[in-house]
Amino acid sequence: MSPADPQALQAFERYLRAERGYSEHTLRAYLAEVRRLAESPECERGGGLDRIQPLALRSYLAGFHRSHKASTRNRRLSALRCFFGFRVRSGAIDSDPSDGLPALRSERRLPAPLAAGDCERLIETPASRRAPELAARDRALLEILYGAGLRVGELVGLDVRDYDRHRRELRVRGKGGKQRVAPLPGEAHAALEAYLELRERPGVMGEPMFVNARRGRLSDRGVRQILRRRLAEAGVAAKASPHTLRHSFATHLLDADVDLRAIQELLGHARLSTTQRYTQVSAERLARVYRQSHPRAKESS
Repeated sequence: MSPADPQALQAFERYLRAERGYSEHTLRAYLAEVRRLAESPECERGGGLDRIQPLALRSYLAGFHRSHKASTRNRRLSALRCFFGFRVRSGAIDSDPSDGLPALRSERRLPAPLAAGDCERLIETPASRRAPELAARDRALLEILYGAGLRVGELVGLDVRDYDRHRRELRVRGKGGKQRVAPLPGEAHAALEAYLELRERPGVMGEPMFVNARRGRLSDRGVRQILRRRLAEAGVAAKASPHTLRHSFATHLLDADVDLRAIQELLGHARLSTTQRYTQVSAERLARVYRQSHPRAKESS
């Protein structure tokens, strides 16, 4: 790594935090990718991040061609494009060495939502050997992940003041710092009320919505650990992540014939095409539409 590279990385980190509003997970991933490039032989031979040439950058990326999936290589390229675009705009370099590098076409994996019955068992199964506040917290966060379709980063970023108990809404900070209002269904509202009742004390409005056992903000890793434990307790064999519950939220709404644009608003998607990808797996809805609409699919009396 050249002597100037640490300063470039620090400036990039400040830019990501102050202007892009990325989650901590994305921020760490982008910084790690740029740091990996800075420590590569191609970058060291070229004189550092601000002096690397397009051919050297292409050679560096080509080294991952066989060992990484297309989606992983595209994420790496996105991070580097973001970094070099920032350096051009800040006047540190005159041209972007990543210009002209094509993204790779990756397979679009369809989401695999949980069945509605599995979601209900996951939430309703009593927690084993948990303190009342932790059990209430786990129930509330699962209700919100599935009942409001939040991203895990949005969930852990909530503060108590983001909850409007009278309107039964959450003020959610999404990708890029965009805000939206997420309505809470009855079960999620009741679970959140029960959890916050156990945390009632002066100053709670300024605290994180979901806290760990040490009263610090619950991390996305902590949510994943809670979900793994709850899946085992509920006897749900399917593998699931917090994002699986978001997939399930969207798909089950589509199964109930909710308008796709309404689902788009609830999920906080900027483009309808993104919402459509979430709901392509709704075979139940497709089968129902087919049975109701096609003249040869109607049952004979």
